[in-house]
Amino acid sequence: MMARIFSGIQPSGDLHIGNYLGAVKNWVQLQHQFETFICIVDYHAITAPYEPADLVRRTHDMAVGLLAAGVDPEKATLFVQSQVPEHTELAWIFNTITPLGELERQVAFKEKSARQEQVMAGTLNYPVLQAADILLYLADLVPVGEDQVQHLELSRVVSRNWNSRFSPAKPFFPEPQPRLTPTRRIMGLDGQAKMSKSLGNTIGLLEEPDAIWEKLRPAPTDPARQRKTDAGEPDKCPIIYQLHKAFSPEETVREVEENCRGAKWGCVDCKKSLLPNMLAELTPIREKARELQADRAQVSAALDLGATKARTVARETIKQVKDMMGLAREGLIANAMSAR
Repeated sequence: MMARIFSGIQPSGDLHIGNYLGAVKNWVQLQHQFETFICIVDYHAITAPYEPADLVRRTHDMAVGLLAAGVDPEKATLFVQSQVPEHTELAWIFNTITPLGELERQVAFKEKSARQEQVMAGTLNYPVLQAADILLYLADLVPVGEDQVQHLELSRVVSRNWNSRFSPAKPFFPEPQPRLTPTRRIMGLDGQAKMSKSLGNTIGLLEEPDAIWEKLRPAPTDPARQRKTDAGEPDKCPIIYQLHKAFSPEETVREVEENCRGAKWGCVDCKKSLLPNMLAELTPIREKARELQADRAQVSAALDLGATKARTVARETIKQVKDMMGLAREGLIANAMSAR
């Protein structure tokens, strides 16, 4: 039986190359190797202030980006979280077996609550819904970057807690394992933090070539290279060398290493050699996205297909969970009473 993976992404609108290299490109490859569920997690998105019309647009744009990048709705189950009500149903069930201390210890909760004047319950319970997202599909693996492995631990805790109480003889929920993404996290254009739209340090996956170059040209490089004649060390270049390794062929990467260490190139030369390799991969994605934006029905059909597939699995999981917990569902009480 093919192993199953689950991945979720918030509907932030347009994807950026950090999303693409750190997650989406990997999903496109994994959909041919695993039974794949990819969820646009709009319930997670509403834990922060938002405008309803903007959420609709961002959800659509995220779907466009994922489809344009190569997520195949015939291979992977691509859907929107709020179209499968079992996500929140299982999250409530998990809330009843998750200790408060486990949630208060979460690093993300501490960071978010420190920035909020009034902390909402959704901020605290965010990782419980995250666990429900994964375990609803009995996922074996969750593709994550190295910096996200700790976020998966609560899902395993929830799985163990529920199994020990309601299915001790034969665990029902798996303990999902991380599937590390091959690309290290991509630094933002400021060279200071991970690429993030909220920090304004991104290159959009669908940006035009001129706009990409205008962002690459001033991006920081190895601080030792103050002049073109200064020798550098590629691994100390916070952005451009990593993008070369992600987009450029191996021979170009070797050329970059040699010319940087030997001071044969200036940093602008290095950036100029990167641009065409980025465009070779990103241009077809941008063109596909343009087609999809002009055909909203195609995007809606892909998401509807995914939601139908997801609901089929989700309903069966909830059915079994309710049976084991003694919760009422259609016909369950009548059948139990007649069996006495």
